[in-house]
Amino acid sequence: MTVDTLRFATAGSVDDGKSTLVGRLLHDSKSVLTDQLEAVAHASRNRGQDTPDLALLTDGLRAEREQGITIDVAYRYFATPRRRFILADTPGHVQYTRNMVTGASTAELAIILVDARHGVVEQTRRHAAVAAMLRVPHVVLAVNKMDLVGYEEREFERIAEDFAGHAAELGLPGFTPIPVSALVGDNVVDRSAHMDWYTGPALLEFLENVPVGTDAASAAPARFPVQYVIRHGEVRYYAGQLVSGALRVGDRVTVHPSGETSEITGIDVLGIPEEEAHAPQSISVRLADQRDVSRGNMISSGAEAPALTQDVRAAVCHLADRPLRVGDRVLLRHTTRTVKAIVKDLAGAAALSVNDLGRITVRTAEPLALDDYAVSRRTGAFILVDPADGATLTAGMVELS
Repeated sequence: MTVDTLRFATAGSVDDGKSTLVGRLLHDSKSVLTDQLEAVAHASRNRGQDTPDLALLTDGLRAEREQGITIDVAYRYFATPRRRFILADTPGHVQYTRNMVTGASTAELAIILVDARHGVVEQTRRHAAVAAMLRVPHVVLAVNKMDLVGYEEREFERIAEDFAGHAAELGLPGFTPIPVSALVGDNVVDRSAHMDWYTGPALLEFLENVPVGTDAASAAPARFPVQYVIRHGEVRYYAGQLVSGALRVGDRVTVHPSGETSEITGIDVLGIPEEEAHAPQSISVRLADQRDVSRGNMISSGAEAPALTQDVRAAVCHLADRPLRVGDRVLLRHTTRTVKAIVKDLAGAAALSVNDLGRITVRTAEPLALDDYAVSRRTGAFILVDPADGATLTAGMVELS
């Protein structure tokens, strides 16, 4: 049986128990080494706790452990017999919204945690907005601390209905609510004996069975950003990662932004000739004609061509401490291409400050081949960079319609 990989991110408001949930998930799935458990037990005793605090399995930085908070994205890797997992544990504080954007940008699933005593709060809505903006394919609403509300079904249903209203307003395609108690372990890895009214899966069971996106990437239009041009005598090989779709020997392709066309005469995967390639393979391609192809060009096939534009409209999260203003000159990096650009519009805002979510229009010096982020998260995403020092300023998600 092929074991695939699920990338997922966790988010929640401060003190909703997210670190405990992740710790419980790692502990109960037998993904924690003995020496790690011993270190957690020792740190817990030093804090006056009688039992190991599983939150310390994720709060890995010394400063975080001492202050009892989580301030950075922590990546965890674990596996079960059914699937491998890459977990991005993001901080809950509003001032670290940019960290959630970083952690969730490549995730196929987001777990949004709420405290059953408090329900949906402002930060819950903000995390839902980020998940919607990033088009995360699957969202789990984990209603935590159910033990503190007597495992009452009506409390769970009230919170799920409240979240559903916000999800509909944001255009979030759907979500799966799961009642849990991370501290006790209810419905995290094992089904709960305290909530016989809940007939759905435990959290890990859901994570093991939710569809992953490799099939969707292969079914999307073919997009091949050129990373390197390799020359062997008169023959040129165009190398990079096929970020979506499939390419086959004999396919008619278009090079963007020039619009020149040709035919694929050869495909190499890891140096081995193949008749076809599928996303996300790294490949090199040979064309029938000598075309002016360089790093940053996009090769596509099929009728669904990317949009060619110099006016880029996007939803964004501003990541830098320095504000972004209309008239700012920036560099825009999209796949393997970097072009000069200027900020034309901020949808009425005077400026975007760190962690702000907004919408912008950027004018680029040269045309870019773009897809709507809703169609392709790889070719619909970009970052804005400070041309002076190379610092990342803003993460953008293209909106063509």
